[in-house]
Amino acid sequence: MQAETLSGGFTNPAVQSAAAFRGVMEATARPGNIETITGATPPVPMSPAAGAVILTLCDTDTPLYLAGDLDCDAVRKWVAFHTGAPLTGPSHCMFAVGDWAALGPLSQYPIGTSEYPDRSATLIVEMDDLTPEGATLSGPGIKTTATLSLPETAAFQDNHGHFPLGLDFMFTSGDRIAGLPRSTEVR
Repeated sequence: MQAETLSGGFTNPAVQSAAAFRGVMEATARPGNIETITGATPPVPMSPAAGAVILTLCDTDTPLYLAGDLDCDAVRKWVAFHTGAPLTGPSHCMFAVGDWAALGPLSQYPIGTSEYPDRSATLIVEMDDLTPEGATLSGPGIKTTATLSLPETAAFQDNHGHFPLGLDFMFTSGDRIAGLPRSTEVR
């Protein structure tokens, strides 16, 4: 097995996964806030933040879809070694990771059912940059409004229209993460 496959995980799993989990929860609970999560060094082209999310939230019972450039041998082996998460297609995943163009169309992902809205996918969108400017966000976890650099607005407006069903999103860039749950209104 290559060194790249074996390395890049949390060196202190208990502490680093707890810190990453807190960062993910903070980002999701406060849409528009940008958090820093560290500890993972996945193979290129996956960002450290996306790697930390996968190490923290994925395991052998968590189907994962790798989209676009992330669906490569190095990332597949890294995910398999560090999480054991089964790799699947978009219609059966719990998590998907890739850049915005590679993740489309959003209609291919599960949005939950009226009985089980929690059986929807969470998309980890790799971004070149993540800044607190751009689209205006409002809803739970936001005092008045917040702003976030989203790849577009129409898809997130449509997604919010399905609430309580719909997709949840995490945006990653380098070691930074921001969350956009389906309950957030985007303008």
